[in-house]
Amino acid sequence: MHAAVIILVFLSTYVGMAAGRLPHLQIDRTGIALLGVIVLLASSTVTLDELGTNIDVSTLILLFALMIISAQFVSAGFFEQSADWIMQKADSPTMLLATTVAVAGALSALLANELVVLTMAPLLITGAMARALDPKPFLIALAGAANAGSAATLIGNPSNIVIGQVGELSFHLYLLAGVVPALLGLATVFAVTWFLWHDRMEAPVPEGGVPEVPRHPHDRQQTWKGLAGMALLLMLFATPLPREVGGLLIAAALLTNRRFTNRIMIAALDWPLLLLLVCMFAITGALADTGVPFAMISWLGDHGMLPTNLFVLTPFTLLTSNTFGNTPTAILLLQIWPNPPKGPLYAYAVLSSLAANLTLLGSLSSLIAVERAEALGVRVTFSEYARAGIPFTLISLFFAVIWLAMTGWVPMFPGGAAPGP
Repeated sequence: MHAAVIILVFLSTYVGMAAGRLPHLQIDRTGIALLGVIVLLASSTVTLDELGTNIDVSTLILLFALMIISAQFVSAGFFEQSADWIMQKADSPTMLLATTVAVAGALSALLANELVVLTMAPLLITGAMARALDPKPFLIALAGAANAGSAATLIGNPSNIVIGQVGELSFHLYLLAGVVPALLGLATVFAVTWFLWHDRMEAPVPEGGVPEVPRHPHDRQQTWKGLAGMALLLMLFATPLPREVGGLLIAAALLTNRRFTNRIMIAALDWPLLLLLVCMFAITGALADTGVPFAMISWLGDHGMLPTNLFVLTPFTLLTSNTFGNTPTAILLLQIWPNPPKGPLYAYAVLSSLAANLTLLGSLSSLIAVERAEALGVRVTFSEYARAGIPFTLISLFFAVIWLAMTGWVPMFPGGAAPGP
């Protein structure tokens, strides 16, 4: 009976993840996952101690530390300065589009891509409006570049953090797998967006003028402090010190601040995302404890259907990234699949980051971009985004698959050679 309850809660939660919310209720994916945990506890199916043992604390700590580092840049006005630099350097719509893709991609490789979009979207929208340009292509390019750029490292987005921590992947070895597909993905985002919009980027300035958006004043000293902290963190990743401990050390140094209070920094964290990870670890761990998933994994392995080759891994990633979401799928996969090969995990991190660009449902950063735009009177429809998102996702995935196969991270077809860089 306990196993039946756990399976029912798991299925209901992931169906809710695919839907994005519950009908007629204002409950998002985090709320759905929290309800699942509450049902497990209230039904006495599992205990708090049992749920706690399934939570990967190192992943949560690293994500928390990286959020603190990102909050440092937000408080220092770094993103406003970056947006201003884009506007100053771009003397044409094409250059503005290219610069947007380059800057957003570079920042998303090291900082939380969702935060990059959250802070820069309003600034780019109003900057484009002030130039009598349609902000939509720049917004779509920003969202696409944030996902593509995050594929370059194991800290660019939450799902890569989960895969890197739980899968115990090497940060620097991953760069060999992720940097080239990320760069090709960024080039694809620019090329596709330019092709679709280059002849209709101009637009009239809205009546009533360009809306004003809140800005953080730029603090040069605090920006340099954040840059020094990020550089030191990357160096610590090359040492035997656990990544989460290195992240906490840098976060502690940034929180020791005379300019910003701890409350401001901590308030900038994405607490719903942290709660989502806690709940998903708990639910999928409870499912793994039933032993049911292992029978399924064994059956898939016997029939050559495990995602250990690109023929299976690519469509699996494309489907799950745009239904359940990257992070819930990564947690599920790593909880129920005992001792997966390292090569497919490196490839999975690359492909899942790029696959998130397919539709607005693929990543939270894309949804954030659209929501920020709508608050400023700019409406990007699902089909408008998909018109660009589908081609630059499929093209970038094609390049990534070729790269991963050529460099030996994972075989192209079932029964291929053992993966390895």
